[in-house]
Amino acid sequence: MAKLYELTQNYNNLLELVDNPDVPTEMLEESLNSIDDEIDTKAENIAKVIKSIESDIAGLKGEEKRLADRRKSLEGRIDNLKEYVEGSMRAVGKEKIRGKVFTLGIQKNAPSVDIIDKDVIPEQYFITKKELSKKDILVALKKGEEVPGAAVKQTESLRIR
Repeated sequence: MAKLYELTQNYNNLLELVDNPDVPTEMLEESLNSIDDEIDTKAENIAKVIKSIESDIAGLKGEEKRLADRRKSLEGRIDNLKEYVEGSMRAVGKEKIRGKVFTLGIQKNAPSVDIIDKDVIPEQYFITKKELSKKDILVALKKGEEVPGAAVKQTESLRIR
């Protein structure tokens, strides 16, 4: 695994612990507590570990996309092969083929609904979902308007630049 930054042995050990899903969070904290560096040095080295992990995550996301694309391609092949066999069976008038390993049959699927014109379907068949627009609520609160059941909150988090 290529690393973005040079890390001391202590932080390389930490990176190995982070990479192991079986290691509990408490063990990671113990490992961090055992590193005896000044807070500035320790914080910067932990930031390096975080950036290395983020790099690994980016690589994993790329691999997930590649695998999903491959899966979709194979699913498409299956659909094509099924259509081919079904078309061939229909062309020769066969609804069932008993092979040595598999039996193939053309049969009716469960009934489903085909929506022809959504605009003329009665309201009783529509599901209404009540959703809040937090963005609009925040705008109203910032303008000084009162929104019962809502308040502006200000949080803080660590940024690594």
